[in-house]
Amino acid sequence: MKKIWKKSLLALVGYATALFFLFPYLEMVITAVKPKPELYDMPAPYFPHAWVWSNFISVWHQIPLLTYLKSSVIISLSATVIVMIVCIPAAYYIARHNFRGRTAFMLLVLITQMFSPTALVIGIYREIVKFHLVDTYLALILINAAFNMAFSIWILSAFFKSIPLEIEEAAFIDGCTRFQTLRRVTLPLAMPGIITAFIFTFIAAWNEFVIAFTVTGSPARAPLTVGITSLVGLDVVQWNYLFAGAIISIIPVVILFSLIERWLVGGLTAGSVK
Repeated sequence: MKKIWKKSLLALVGYATALFFLFPYLEMVITAVKPKPELYDMPAPYFPHAWVWSNFISVWHQIPLLTYLKSSVIISLSATVIVMIVCIPAAYYIARHNFRGRTAFMLLVLITQMFSPTALVIGIYREIVKFHLVDTYLALILINAAFNMAFSIWILSAFFKSIPLEIEEAAFIDGCTRFQTLRRVTLPLAMPGIITAFIFTFIAAWNEFVIAFTVTGSPARAPLTVGITSLVGLDVVQWNYLFAGAIISIIPVVILFSLIERWLVGGLTAGSVK
């Protein structure tokens, strides 16, 4: 009987916690489907009298939402691919070689993760102006890749360390080169860690706002996080379209996360068991 009460209490706490975190999204959906007059009624009704689901269609005509989505996909995917190309060999070398200055290098990598893009926005913008990259995809791709490189190196180096060295030595005995061993043996085993680094980098680049808002100047290059702010005017905020656009913006990330959830859980527990 005691165990049943304990399980019931844990389930109740779990549902309450889930509801607490889901409530803001519920608020977004309710506001997104409200008709415009009800947004400014005093007192405003919590639930709309008429559920205007067409707001999710109208928002595509209010702002160039498709252009913003395309920009976000290009920037996020490109930055993530660059990070993967650089951090996989770097993390592998760190995990397998105890070279001189290794601790200092890892400390330097950790220090770079401590800097916020907001604190460096002036210096970043001056560099972008110097290289004539203002309002370009390349600027946002390079900046997002740079700020997410450290996390990927850390998590992948820990995952590579958790893979027994004896497995690679067995591949060497069978005649595999270092590159063949990495490609055929180590990388498949490290796939959960790679997927984890991929999804975290993609989400960070997808959600980035401050640098994108500073560097971009035209709707053709602005990502979605910057584009939907055009619905916020000086006198009026189009809350229904703003929340509709915000909900649309999180759908690709939710789909991506759900597809690779099992890989993500394995990557987050990398190195926890010896």
